[in-house]
Amino acid sequence: MTTSDEQRQILTVFRNRLRPDNVEQYRVTSARMDALARSMPGFVDAKTFTADDGERVTIVTFADAESQRAWREHPEHREAQRAGVEEFYSEYSIQVAAVAYRHDFAHGPSTASDD
Repeated sequence: MTTSDEQRQILTVFRNRLRPDNVEQYRVTSARMDALARSMPGFVDAKTFTADDGERVTIVTFADAESQRAWREHPEHREAQRAGVEEFYSEYSIQVAAVAYRHDFAHGPSTASDD
C-alpha cells in the first residue's frame, strides 16, 4: 500500500541549547507550548530529552503534514519561536521528516495507566 506524503506521520526534531539567563521564563513558555501542541488536531506525541552536555532534543509527531503545518504556523507558537531566538536559545536546529517506515513492539503488560 502506498501512502501519500500528506498522509504520512511527520516528525519534527528540535535540537537546542538554552542560554543561562531567562530559564524560568523559558520553562513557562515551554510548558504552554507543550499544552498547546497536545491540543492541536493531528497531534500524536512529544518527548523532550536533555543530554549530559546540556543539549535538549524534542521530538514531536503529528499525524500528517497538514497538522504539522497548522502547528508550525499557529500564532502563539510563532510568538514563542520569536522569543526563542531573541531570549531563550543560544543555538537550535530543526529537522522535519515524513515517516517512511514504522514498527512498534512492546514486551509484557502496558506501562500506560488505564485511569
